[in-house]
Order: sequence, then structure tokens, then C-alpha cells
Amino acid sequence: MADALAAALLQRGLTLDHAASLDEAEAYMAAVDHAALLLDLGLPDGDGLAWLRRRRAAGETRPVLVLTARGSVEARVRGLHDGADDYIVKPFDADELHARLLAVLRRQGGYLGVSLTCARLTFDVETRMVRVGDEVLTLSTRETELLELLLRRAGNVVPKRVVEDQLFGAGSDQGSRNAVEVYVHRLRKRLDEAGTGARIETVRGVGYLLRSAA
Repeated sequence: MADALAAALLQRGLTLDHAASLDEAEAYMAAVDHAALLLDLGLPDGDGLAWLRRRRAAGETRPVLVLTARGSVEARVRGLHDGADDYIVKPFDADELHARLLAVLRRQGGYLGVSLTCARLTFDVETRMVRVGDEVLTLSTRETELLELLLRRAGNVVPKRVVEDQLFGAGSDQGSRNAVEVYVHRLRKRLDEAGTGARIETVRGVGYLLRSAA
């Protein structure tokens, strides 16, 4: 189910990290400033709600959507009291989950802002237009998807696996994985030639990092 959900959200323009346990989630959260969390409750190393209560008590402010088969009114109320921003009962439709996630992100602000910027580079989320100052920079569809992914995590390393899933879908083959390097090279060259002041760095064995060259 996690793989299917990841693929569905990637197709709808959202990138994510999939943690199979609470310990793995903690590791991801320490490395990346995620915009929101999707939390299952029956996890191999603990109860999701107990974990959420601890995170909220420690000052966690990111929105959390609970995904669970526990559908009683009492369970939903308990989940909201324990810190969930929304509570979605299985089975659910991917479109509904996507809509609820966007609603939570809109309330939080920032992530779904009109534009993303780095140095002289600006990306309009709604129109998909890329500008360098007042000039439009024309990119291919996949170059645009790659740029948006890097901009959303500007200043942080984006794992190559996440880039692969974003561009080609979960479970991509070796050819698609090799193509990631080609698209990164092309986009890096375009940004340099356009004088954006934004630089894509390769973190060997890990992934890619976008930041201002200044």
C-alpha cells in the first residue's frame, strides 16, 4: 500500500520519503524539513499515536495526517486530540487524500506558495513558468519537474532515489536511473548559461543539492 500511495502522490506532483518504521521516520525527519507527515498507526516498532504525542510534546509543528483502519468516532477523536491535523480512514481514495493534504498545506502556508526562488531564479508554481530576473527560461517538462523538486528542498540534499521516483515513478528501471544524471547535467548547464546564480551540486553517493552560488 505504501508503494502504491507513493506512486499516486508522485503522479500528483508531490515528493516524499517512505519510512517503514518510526526509527526510520526519525532519521528522515532529522535530515529533511518535510512539509507534512502521513502517519500510519500500526507500525513495527511502536504505536503511531503514542509517537505523535511524544513528537507534539517535544515541539513538533509540522502537519500530520493519520492514515488508519481505526474508524470509530472515538478513535478519530482520540487521534485529533493526540495531535493529528486530519484523520483518514482506510480504504480511501488517492484523490481525496491528495485534496486533504493540499488543504492542510494551504493552512500552513509556505509550501504551496505562488513562487519558489533561489538566487536570481524564480519558479511560479501555478503557471509552471521559470524566470531569471525578468527573462523567461524555457525548460523541458522533466527539467521543470527536477527544478521544482530541488527548489522545494533548496539548501538540502535530495537523495537520488527521490529524484528517480519523481521523474520516472516508483520502481524505475536501470535505464531511467541512469537518465537522472543526464537530466541533472542538462539542468545544471541551463542554469549556468542563463546566469541564474543557482548551482546544482552532486553529493557523491547521496544525491543533489541546489543552492545559491554566491
